[in-house]
This record gives sequence, C-alpha cells and structure tokens, in this order.
Amino acid sequence: MRILVLFDLPVTTLDNKRSYRIFRKYLLKNGFMMMQESVYCKIALNAVAADAVIKNIKLNLPSDGLVQLLTVTERQFSRMEVLVGEAHNDVLNSDERLVVL
Repeated sequence: MRILVLFDLPVTTLDNKRSYRIFRKYLLKNGFMMMQESVYCKIALNAVAADAVIKNIKLNLPSDGLVQLLTVTERQFSRMEVLVGEAHNDVLNSDERLVVL
C-alpha cells in the first residue's frame, strides 16, 4: 500500500513557516519521500501498518492549512502515468524487504 500526503500550508508568518518546516521534517524522518512539492509518499506493508502511520500523522498535524491523505494499493500506484517531466528513481521504491547480514 502507498500513503500519499498532500498538503498546502500557509507560509505568511514566522509561526506558519515554522509549522511548515516541522511538518515537512516529520514526514522525511518517518520515511516519506517527496514525489513533488507538497506531495509525499510512503510504502506501508499492509493496512494495519498504514493505519498506524496515519494515526501518527494525525498527531503531528500543523494548526493551519490543508493536509490530505490518500491510501492506494501498489497496483493502483503503479498505474500512475507521468504526463510531463520524468519520474525520479533515485530512492528505493519497492515494498520488498531488504535484509543485510
């Protein structure tokens, strides 16, 4: 499963900018990768793991702005078409588990 976080946060005041930075850093620290500006994505192994991630996001929401979540299956995500530009493949983008011995 994929969890997509889409947000539009105000950055007009110093407090707004601080909230934006804190929320963005929270997403990055918790394994989200940036797909494009204000759109972040994370792989979850199953629905239970996705629910846990969503619960944690809800606990770390900024006070202002718009934050939206979308959960899609790997099959749905793989059918996404890139219409303009090119997809970035510099991040490990798989739900396979990696074991390093």
